[in-house]
Amino acid sequence: MIERLIGRPLHYAWLIVIVTFVTLITTAGFRATPGVLIVPLQDEFGWSRGTISLAISIGLLLFGLMAPFSAALMDRFGVRRVMLIALVTIATGASLTTIMTTPWQLDLLWGVLVGGATGAVGVPLAAVVANRWFSTRRGLVTGILTASNASGQMVFLPALAWLATAYGWRWAAVSVAVLAMVVVFPVVAFFVRDRPQSMGLQPYGATEPVEVPERSRHPFRPAVDGLLLGLRSRTFWLLSLSFFICGLSTNGLIGTHLIPAAIDHHLTAVTGASLLALMGLFDVIGTTSSGWLTDRLDPRHLLAWYYAFRGVAVMALPFAFDSGYALVAFAVFYGLDWVATVPPTVAITADTFGRERVGIVFGWVFASHQLGAAFAAWAAGASRGWFGSYTYAFVSAGALCLLAAGLSLRIGRRESTPAFLPQPATG
Repeated sequence: MIERLIGRPLHYAWLIVIVTFVTLITTAGFRATPGVLIVPLQDEFGWSRGTISLAISIGLLLFGLMAPFSAALMDRFGVRRVMLIALVTIATGASLTTIMTTPWQLDLLWGVLVGGATGAVGVPLAAVVANRWFSTRRGLVTGILTASNASGQMVFLPALAWLATAYGWRWAAVSVAVLAMVVVFPVVAFFVRDRPQSMGLQPYGATEPVEVPERSRHPFRPAVDGLLLGLRSRTFWLLSLSFFICGLSTNGLIGTHLIPAAIDHHLTAVTGASLLALMGLFDVIGTTSSGWLTDRLDPRHLLAWYYAFRGVAVMALPFAFDSGYALVAFAVFYGLDWVATVPPTVAITADTFGRERVGIVFGWVFASHQLGAAFAAWAAGASRGWFGSYTYAFVSAGALCLLAAGLSLRIGRRESTPAFLPQPATG
């Protein structure tokens, strides 16, 4: 405990939460930026939405695939170092995008570099921070941190859409690079610490000393071991399948294609971005509340309700574009549910595989989320070209969300990790 706030001790863990929240907000905004660029790139270069969506799909895919390996790298080299390298990579990729001339350069820069780097500081970072720095309130902290995934849209997308519309899409890309290096990098470098024990502290709420596991000399072995651990678990498969649908219906579909869909219905890019921002605002409420509920209710039932509500909402979206009030109602309702699935999913993963494994195993579950997002980002863009609208994509995603609700109810209450499965590597 480093200082006193309003007469009560303030644990350094809460400062870590604040810094991590700021980092996740900005990287979420960086990752969502291509949704603002689809139409400007189409207008300037003549590329099809399917071509542009392919780069976004690559970014979403690598965002997910980096998750388990970033958790393993954090175990080996430390959270702060991984975060700083990721921010430099994001700034580099965004800056070089301004001089690209061909689609493969978009695939490489915004797809591979920015997508992979944002994956290194994505949602699994929230799981690592919550489980390293907190013995209690982990559900609440996970909810607060994962809420930043959509809060980035609330903070950045309207401004980025305005920049792209008023001054050109390159200004939006440059602003991403400047923000990463001038604002976020110094904050992370100065405040972030890897574990409370490195400061002579224990995790918040700990009643006895918590041992720090030995760092692995083989950073990718824990990631592989975590995958092998999950593949033998029925719970892992159910979580992964439902999270595939979660990514498909959020980042891949709504996060990527809501702005172009709004333009198709004669709305402006700024209006579409503002709808996403409104979702981000209500996601803070919804996901934080989900974390609070996860500490108190059965997470399986929470997941089932979240997916069912989302399915109904996304199937209704094609009919909402004709009414401003209906669109606002959709944004509020969908925003409350956007990332609410993460806290109960992390809780089930931690209960099943243990706190020290949760970052890596959840990283693989999250990879399936991004596989779904990558598929939807491409498929929705392709279906728009085939059918002339996004209606089929929206209705199909809603039906899959109802399937995910059923899968969630099939998860067992608690599953013990078999003794013969790989343990966290230490050398």
